[in-house]
Amino acid sequence: MKNWVEQFEDEKRKLNQLGNESLENGIPLFENDAVQAQSRKVDELIVQLHRRVGFNDR
Repeated sequence: MKNWVEQFEDEKRKLNQLGNESLENGIPLFENDAVQAQSRKVDELIVQLHRRVGFNDR
């Protein structure tokens, strides 16, 4: 299994690629379901990091 940093970088790279392709095709990011799904994956990895290092809601 990939470590967290490698997984995060891979998912972030995929998000950037999808976002660039969407914009090149004239599709707004908020209308692109693939971009939104990938963004949620990246968000979930960030939440996992916050939980690991003990960030609390303010």
